[in-house]
Amino acid sequence: MDQQFWDDMYSENGQKFSGLPNDALVAEVTGMTPGRVLDLGCGEGADAYWLAEQGWQVTAVDISQVALDRAAAGHPEITWKRADITTDPLPAGSFDLVSAHYFPIEHETEHVTVRGLLDAVAPGGTLLFVSHDPAEFPPPHEHEHHFDPYAFYAPAEIRALLGDGWTVEVDDRRDRNRPAAAHQIKDLVLRARRAA
Repeated sequence: MDQQFWDDMYSENGQKFSGLPNDALVAEVTGMTPGRVLDLGCGEGADAYWLAEQGWQVTAVDISQVALDRAAAGHPEITWKRADITTDPLPAGSFDLVSAHYFPIEHETEHVTVRGLLDAVAPGGTLLFVSHDPAEFPPPHEHEHHFDPYAFYAPAEIRALLGDGWTVEVDDRRDRNRPAAAHQIKDLVLRARRAA
């Protein structure tokens, strides 16, 4: 699932997704004091737009230049950046909120990418990591792209890597209220706060 994969996916048609912010983002972030936020895997920018509207200073990152070009049109208040966080380290301690929705990170022996993600959260900041429940996916041999959700980090695995200095505030399995995604009706939501 490299840059070419995602560029090809976003090039297949005009707008790939609904343009609405993700349910878990709205539910978990509403009421937070705005600060610096990293929207990881921003895609076409719906979450980034919503965060900016709430007063956050948004850095939106995606591996796909096609998605970024589409997202950035008319939104100069957001910092848009193409990066592959498996090779481009995130700035440590830089964000009051790191938000990653449906962002596939393949398992690594030393968990380097996940540790970099956690390190990007500033003291007192929040990590919001959301994925589809892998039990909702068809077997890899039946999936269009032979996608195996169990090859990627789930919120429970992220939680296990938090270590001291983190407080888990939400660890939940919930419905995703999006008719267009009825084939993936459950989400796994992890929200954790780093000690100040």
